[in-house]
Amino acid sequence: MKKILTIIIALAFLLGSSSCEKWLDINVDPDNPNDLSATPEIRLPWIQHYYMYAWGTANMRTNTIAGILTQSSATLANGRLAAWNPLQSSCTTVYQNWFLGAAVNLNPMIARAEESGAYHYIGAAYCIRAMGFMMMLDLHGEMPYTEALSGKYNPAYDQGEVIYNGCLADLDKAIEYFGQEQTAGAPALSKGDTWNGGDVEKWIKLCYGLKARYLLQVSKKSSYDGAAVLAALQNAPQSNEDNIVMKHYNVEGDATNFTVADPYQANVTWDAAGYGTGQRATRWYANLLTNSFTGGSGVVDPRMPKLLPAMMTNTVLNASGDILSHEWARDIGVDMLNSDIRLNGGPLLASYTTTDRVVTYTITNDTERANFIASIPHSFTESGTSVAVTYPRGSFYINSTNYKRAGDTVYVNMRANSMSTSGVSVTDMYYYPTAGQPAVAGTGTFYARPDSDSDILTYSEMCFIKAEVYLRQGNAPEALNAYKAGIQANFDRMQIKLNEWKSQGTINPDQMPMDPADIAAYMASAAVVQTASALTMADIMQQKIIAMGLNTQNWNDMRRFNYSAGNIDDFGVVYRDYKRPFEFTATNIMTGTSPSDPTYWFRRFSQSTHESTYNNSQLLLSNPLALQDAIWSDPVWWDKE
Repeated sequence: MKKILTIIIALAFLLGSSSCEKWLDINVDPDNPNDLSATPEIRLPWIQHYYMYAWGTANMRTNTIAGILTQSSATLANGRLAAWNPLQSSCTTVYQNWFLGAAVNLNPMIARAEESGAYHYIGAAYCIRAMGFMMMLDLHGEMPYTEALSGKYNPAYDQGEVIYNGCLADLDKAIEYFGQEQTAGAPALSKGDTWNGGDVEKWIKLCYGLKARYLLQVSKKSSYDGAAVLAALQNAPQSNEDNIVMKHYNVEGDATNFTVADPYQANVTWDAAGYGTGQRATRWYANLLTNSFTGGSGVVDPRMPKLLPAMMTNTVLNASGDILSHEWARDIGVDMLNSDIRLNGGPLLASYTTTDRVVTYTITNDTERANFIASIPHSFTESGTSVAVTYPRGSFYINSTNYKRAGDTVYVNMRANSMSTSGVSVTDMYYYPTAGQPAVAGTGTFYARPDSDSDILTYSEMCFIKAEVYLRQGNAPEALNAYKAGIQANFDRMQIKLNEWKSQGTINPDQMPMDPADIAAYMASAAVVQTASALTMADIMQQKIIAMGLNTQNWNDMRRFNYSAGNIDDFGVVYRDYKRPFEFTATNIMTGTSPSDPTYWFRRFSQSTHESTYNNSQLLLSNPLALQDAIWSDPVWWDKE
């Protein structure tokens, strides 16, 4: 296994001399460094990339579990996550990219940095080490940690508490090294830093922000200390200027990741959530944005059209097939909690027709046929049990004779084209399903376009952490202030990127800035709690989900509050209307029979096949359920009281 790691590292460095542009330019090294000679400024950007790729994959998969995303396939591995009937293959990509791409380079980078007195690189190494191993703890619970990077073929597992305490200690080490002055002649952090451009103060704020996040994460434990969280927040990001963001680019001819062959410079969450056509938002998530959940205000969030994709509808064509006019149909979200749609083969992908297209449906049930006819917006003919619908040229339609799928055009997939797939230009990332036709079947989503930013840690998140802590302390006025500040900060942060897209020349309306008047009206509306006495934890977490985007912290928070069980610290039901997926049947995996039972809910990932195949004996010692189905519903360390 150690030899395999060496080969992989060497391959990564060879890729470093390819023609990557923008942020990977700093990796171009004419001397083709090897594992022993690679300097810190050459290693760091690759460590950052592979950690981020693991994080982006985790974002998609955990938000699928959390009921924010789903897939059109009910049988492929990630589609089965949406049904809470998981496969071990969903555990591979995060593991590979963290350990084989990022973590294996940490100790060598520290060693070379020590030689030259490049202390800020050592600080970055300890910070990312904490981020990566905390991510693995969040996903898997137990994990090789103390011996993980020691070169042992069968590293022992550590329990979650050991990993957690180690990650906090690593953040303290990082802060210490960032506070040191580098030795004269040591490479400047700016030469290798793709996150903060060498800004040491932003790295320190990242470390403190992570401490606040991790200290909050043990909210179920007796060791939880709200005052410690607030203390960390004092040194964390204080405005959107302090956000820790990784920029991404839509580049033609981009080199590709050696683990999964995705473009290096594209957004890491897009790689998992917007690259193909299978990803969908859920109705539960859409209801958060339209405030259509039980007890909701019904006020539509101005962020909704930026987060839920749309497709063209009611198009009018000229004789040459050019689109003269059209409207936009917004995705309504797949109802994974109450619908059997995937059990009936849906949702299917929309097709575009340039000629009048007739699809004939056979519907033997009289009531269902009558209901179907009543829903048809196009011309049709009826003959016995057959209904022939004519989809006019310029229409999006479902190319299937299954009448139950004819309406699947209301579910807009999340694909955004890149120059590495079938993008038209670096600023046009519409999803065009038919080559040569300007018919748009998807506008994409804010957090998962090829050139979307990756928000690693934001001021908005810090505000919501503060709001939760204050509400736990019974300080509702301060909680309300932090809650409102978090919402406004997210609006402001989104506007920064939307204005950037506008200045670059996008024609996509979903990439245009929001109207400030709409934002102000929303902030003053019933969708935002206006009085301290009315604020609930459910209100805070609803807005936190929206502000976090497709971030694995959403699933961490859900587990901390036991989903919708309503039995945590008298906060009531925090995730309103939430429940197991409608198609859930895997009672051998989620073994609990009542929402109050922790094992009723999806709690962790199993270990990957790399561990069960090559480190089996240590894996078996790590947890009595290690190789059993029920491991998926066994809470990780911080998720247990």
